[in-house]
Formats: sequence, structure tokens, C-alpha cells
Amino acid sequence: MTLAETIREKLKDAMRAKDQIALDTLRSVISGFTSELVAAGKTPQDEVTDDIAMKVITKLVKQRKDSISQFEAGGRADLAVDEKLQLAVLEAYMPEQMSEEKIREIAVAKKADLNLTDKTKSGILTGAVMKEVAGQADGMLVKKVVDSLFD
Repeated sequence: MTLAETIREKLKDAMRAKDQIALDTLRSVISGFTSELVAAGKTPQDEVTDDIAMKVITKLVKQRKDSISQFEAGGRADLAVDEKLQLAVLEAYMPEQMSEEKIREIAVAKKADLNLTDKTKSGILTGAVMKEVAGQADGMLVKKVVDSLFD
């Protein structure tokens, strides 16, 4: 069963359970699938691969984290709570995240492979590491690790 099929089944479960947070979150994921397919020049009825599903879920997780930080900065803790609940639903479909130590190992190896010594090239290293970890690490954490290698 693909990730998209699993999410569609969980949507049905959320409807039966009348779980509004899960229902809204999973509907946004399915809507994201459709948008991603259309953006790729496909029809909404085409199959959603696990790669597309992970891309959409990762984007939605990032959006939720950004919203949480903005709501908290704006003093709207009530809105941040809903976003945190939706984030918890989304994170259930994310692969286990890499530890900072594991990211550092990959970054050090990539830095040596690419022979980078100048801090102005940190963007190249960040991109290479992000490609390597592919959805298993948060981009902000990867950037922090890469930046620490050039200090």
C-alpha cells in the first residue's frame, strides 16, 4: 500500500471518528497531492508516488512549523495549538528524522568530497547534504550543522 493510499484510508477513519483536526489535515495533504500532480503536468487522477507524497507532506510540515513560530511570535497561542495538532498528524507520516550527529557525519564527508573550504560555498554543501538526507532531516538543522563546519 502506497503512502497516498494509506492517507486516504486514514481520512476515512478520521471521518468515522469525527476527528476534525485529522480530517482537515489529511484533506490538505490530499489537496497537496492533486496540486503537485497538476504542477507536474499530470492529471489529478494519476497515481501519487511515494516520492510525491513525501514532497507534499514535507512541505506541509514546514508550513505548519512556520505558522507555529509566527503565531507564537504574534501572541496567538490559541492558533498555534491547532497548528501543533495538525503537525502531529503530519509527522506520523514522515520517516524517522536523523540525529544531528548523523547529519554532521554526512556533512563532513560531503565537505571533503567537494573540497570546500570557503564559507561562501556553504550553500553548495547544504544542497548536497539535503539531497543525501532526502526528507530524513529538517532543512534548518542541516543548515545549522553546515554553518558550524565553516566556523
